Amino acid sequence: MATDTPLTQPELAKPSSDPELEARIVVAIEPWLAHMTWRSDFAGWRERRMWQENHQEGNLKDVRKALGTAVKGKVLFDLGAGMGGLSVALLREYGERGLRLQASDYNPDYCNIARLRARRYGFDLPITVAAGEQLPYADDLFDVVVCLDVLEHVQSAEAVLSEIYRVLKPGGVALTTVPNRHAFRDPHYHMPLINWLPRAWAEKIVERAGRSKRDALLQDRQVLSELNTYSWGDFAKLAYEVGFRVRDQVRHRINWGEIRQLHGWRRQMLGLLRRSGLVDPLYRLYRYGWQGTYQIMLVKPR
Repeated sequence: MATDTPLTQPELAKPSSDPELEARIVVAIEPWLAHMTWRSDFAGWRERRMWQENHQEGNLKDVRKALGTAVKGKVLFDLGAGMGGLSVALLREYGERGLRLQASDYNPDYCNIARLRARRYGFDLPITVAAGEQLPYADDLFDVVVCLDVLEHVQSAEAVLSEIYRVLKPGGVALTTVPNRHAFRDPHYHMPLINWLPRAWAEKIVERAGRSKRDALLQDRQVLSELNTYSWGDFAKLAYEVGFRVRDQVRHRINWGEIRQLHGWRRQMLGLLRRSGLVDPLYRLYRYGWQGTYQIMLVKPR
């Protein structure tokens, strides 16, 4: 019987023991990893890509809050689902609880990988090939839209946000991310200070470091000068103009003491800073010039 409490780990669907299916998944994913062999942690990163569905706890926590406890009959859309890690993790947790899930991605190879990943657990993942600027879905359809690590790669972030607004129900929530234009360390190339340089100089440095993502397979605007990056104020203004209410998820977690990485003396220090009134100005400084990726909740007013 379906319940409205999260499934415990032993109740989650287990992967199949089909070696042929596992081989197909590896063969499908492997070509999409070759451009990142420069990573010092490549072996571990590769394993996490192969088993993305097992590394989604942070995203799942945010989705759980967005969905609430009564999930039966709600409809969630994973826009830019990539290789299907989050979609499959959601199917494992909510597949028997009445949540309706739809996924899409612009890359047909990613869609195929996501379907194979879902088959690991006996799921038939509904995923379509679609551009975020023109979604093939009706107005006011989804309760929650998840759009993670997508907006930097699209042709028009404004058009994608407008489409998200259109397909969300009034009162619906979208969870999204966008890279910080002033990040000290670029989140895609993992190099310090390149976001502060003219793009032509920065791309030459990226290429000399052997980290270029110019590849025939990679057609989702990976080159630094093509990525959509924003200051917090610029992105918030764009989202407001589309019609959304905007919430900085990291700032919200700090204000409510929900920062997952802080323990012991660090959490005590955060409490001291909060009482002294320094948290907000220090966080604004961090957000301006250090934070790599903004984590954002967008709400469509009722």
